[in-house]
Formats: sequence, structure tokens, C-alpha cells
Amino acid sequence: MRMRDTFIKPMHPEGIRFVAIFAAITVGLFLLSDILGWIGVGLTVWCYYFFRDPERVPPTEEGLIVSPADGVVSLIEPAVPPKELGMPDTPLTRVSVFMSVFNCHVNRTPIEGEITAVAYHPGKFFNASLDKASADNERNSLRIRMKDGQDLAVVQIAGLVARRIVCFTKPGDTMQTGDRFGLIRFGSRLDVYLPEGVDPQVRVGQTMIAGETILASLHTPNEK
Repeated sequence: MRMRDTFIKPMHPEGIRFVAIFAAITVGLFLLSDILGWIGVGLTVWCYYFFRDPERVPPTEEGLIVSPADGVVSLIEPAVPPKELGMPDTPLTRVSVFMSVFNCHVNRTPIEGEITAVAYHPGKFFNASLDKASADNERNSLRIRMKDGQDLAVVQIAGLVARRIVCFTKPGDTMQTGDRFGLIRFGSRLDVYLPEGVDPQVRVGQTMIAGETILASLHTPNEK
């Protein structure tokens, strides 16, 4: 790996027009004031950084569930998956990962499987770190059928600043662990509903790396 690659990451195509807008505004700011112009430069660099899309290396062992997002684990609690996914009305362990405006916002598939449902639900824009955000905020939910026939749900939730959820997948798509499936613009949260009987291997406050940090395992130590 070259030293340059450590600091300069590729940008996701979703960010091109936003960086272009920031750059155009920066040119106008320089016409008004050098100070304002350099502030614009800083904001343009931040916008590029926000839409960065670094390569990730998922674990190769089967049955591992990885984090779908960069950020910090904000909640771990039992909850019923979004009703629009058509899953049983049974509480499952929900792990919430909160993304600040400084995190990479490209979302990745937690585990290999087939997308059996994608459901968008309009809503409000509360702070994504709050518990009520899961039920009240705008969201986009995915139901993933794993190799063993169990279902896992992952939910993109818009936040106080985020106003646009983007999803690249559709029902019938087969995804590999760590594949990109969407992003959320400018601060938000991802919820993962683990299959029944699967315990999380992370704690509240733990920093997560999308596609790499292990959330849980479908296998107990005796089954490996």
C-alpha cells in the first residue's frame, strides 16, 4: 500500500455532484473574501471526505455477521423488526450503530444471503442516536435470507441532518458479506436485528468498521 492511499480514499459516485456544488460555492466565496474562500475549501474537502468509499476486507469464516456501518454502537436491546418487512412479531436483539457526520457513510451487507424484501417507510428526522428514531424516523429496511434459512434485518435510518437514504439493492439480489448496499447522507444510523438466539459480540460505545468488525456469530463455540 502506498503512503498516499492511507490518507486519500476513493469517493463514492453519489458524492460527485455534492463536491461539485461545494467547489462552485467556494469559487464564489473567494470572489467575496479570501477568508470565506478558504472556509469553502475546508468544507469542500470535508464533503469529499464524507463520501469516501475505502475498500474493506470482510472476515472469510462463514456464519459471521459484520457491522453494516462505520460508527459507534449506541444501543443493544430487544425490539420487533419493522412491520413492513413481514417478519414475525417477535422481539429480536437489535444492535444500533450511530454514524456521525465524520464517519464513512457507505453501508455494507452484514452477511451473505438473498435480499427478500426492501421496504421504504417515510417518517420524521429525530436525532438518530435516540431510541425512538428506529420507530419514528424515515427508514429503509432490508430482509436478508441467509444460507441456513434464517432471516436477518438491517435498517437504514435517517437522522437529524440526514435527509436522503440511498439503497442500491432490490429483492432477489444475492449479496456477499461486506458488499455495498447503500448510503445515507450526512449523519444517521443503522440497525441490525439478529436472528433469534444469536447474541451480539459487541458492547455499547464500541467503534465499528463497516464490513469488517464482527457483530455476532451464527455458531456457538461448540459448533465451530
